[in-house]
Amino acid sequence: MDQDQRAGKLAHTLVTYSLKVKPGEKVLIETRGADLPFTADLIKEVYAAGGLPFLSIKYPYLEREIMNGCTGEQMDLLYRLEADRMHEMDCYIGIRLPENAYEENGVPLAQVECYNNRYDYKLLMEDRVPGTRWVVLRYPTPAMAQAAQMSTAQFTDFYFDVCTLDYARMSKAMDPLKELMDRTDKVRITAKDTDLTFSIKGIGGVKCDGLCNIPDGEVYSAPVIDSVNGFITYNTPSLVDGFSFENIRLEFENGKIVKATANNTERLNAILDTDEGARYIGEFAIGVNPYVLKPMNETLFDEKIMGSLHFTPGNCVEGCENGNRSKVHWDLVLIQTPEWGGGEIYFDGVAIRKDGRFVPDALQALNPENLR
Repeated sequence: MDQDQRAGKLAHTLVTYSLKVKPGEKVLIETRGADLPFTADLIKEVYAAGGLPFLSIKYPYLEREIMNGCTGEQMDLLYRLEADRMHEMDCYIGIRLPENAYEENGVPLAQVECYNNRYDYKLLMEDRVPGTRWVVLRYPTPAMAQAAQMSTAQFTDFYFDVCTLDYARMSKAMDPLKELMDRTDKVRITAKDTDLTFSIKGIGGVKCDGLCNIPDGEVYSAPVIDSVNGFITYNTPSLVDGFSFENIRLEFENGKIVKATANNTERLNAILDTDEGARYIGEFAIGVNPYVLKPMNETLFDEKIMGSLHFTPGNCVEGCENGNRSKVHWDLVLIQTPEWGGGEIYFDGVAIRKDGRFVPDALQALNPENLR
């Protein structure tokens, strides 16, 4: 199958499986950067499903220039204009084609905060996420291939393997883990410079099986908000607003982050001081995608790494509400495979994953050789 065919298959999956577009539904296709043939495939698929496509094309290079000089009043107006449009939509497809992951580097932090807090993140958290059925994805570019340390051709093959796997099969394999989360109280996570305990009692688990994020492959929950104690050190980088954070270490007391360090501790704490909820955890998730095995500083991929988990400061996620509210939702990833230092996850004192592999018989279907 050539790239055009694989792109067409992905567009069909997004419209018919992820969003299940119905006749008459309005679908906003928003792309930052543009692959014209793939965007055209999406438009055709929406029409084929009986929907009404709408298109918005933005470019990060130009968005940077807007951000660099923006005012609060300007961003308030832009938010209102785009929120009005979003309120008319039933579905949203968000595509990002990263050309330069560091495009926002050098923009003053006050400008970044103005752009995000009064427009971009606000639109995301207050309008798009709660108001539409949505799916978001990255689309392959040479920059992404470089980040993954692959040739463009190699990365493109990898990308379509990851994004067009059999999500229905994965979903079935996730069922025992979701059911186990539903009845679990105490969780313990251990790894290098990590020993963390918390409860997920009464919150349970949700499968991410190709409906909202592409690539997909995680089962998530959330801690009881004041139950987190201990410390965690994340071993993958995290790119935010043009800056790559590394070696983030968080310490918790009764749910709250009381100490946070990284390669830029001041900038890290500025994010965690965005609001009260940013110092509490909104999500705990276990990554299971069998094709994603190493980080590439791209959250949509890194948080699905087989053998990883992410423990997320900020806003909780629909389906696993723990009451935490924040403008921040920061998926920070810890890989527990042997190459990354190993580690364990315990549910109510029983090891359910060791060094990135699931241990109980009921969870064996989630190990990589059984999902490929």
